[in-house]
Amino acid sequence: MALFSTLSDVDLDRQVVALSRQLDDLRKALAKRGDAYYEDGRGTSSDYYSQLADRLHEALPAIGRRGRALERTARDHPATAAAVGLVVVGLLAGLLISRR
Repeated sequence: MALFSTLSDVDLDRQVVALSRQLDDLRKALAKRGDAYYEDGRGTSSDYYSQLADRLHEALPAIGRRGRALERTARDHPATAAAVGLVVVGLLAGLLISRR
């Protein structure tokens, strides 16, 4: 306690003001870094989205052809399509139940 008795109120006020200024400087520095990280993240996500859109655009005709072939197969073999559908539903139900 003797250490605190030697400090005057003016010294304490000066220290509080100095600490407040340092906190403000730290807040500003963090805000600048946060803005930079946000911009980097936004740019990166935009690049990933563009790449994904390009790949999907290139793959869309092949996906359409395979979808039509699958539809024809399901029409030609309805019992097989129903059995495969039931197996998929059963697998999904099993996965959902096992997570509990």
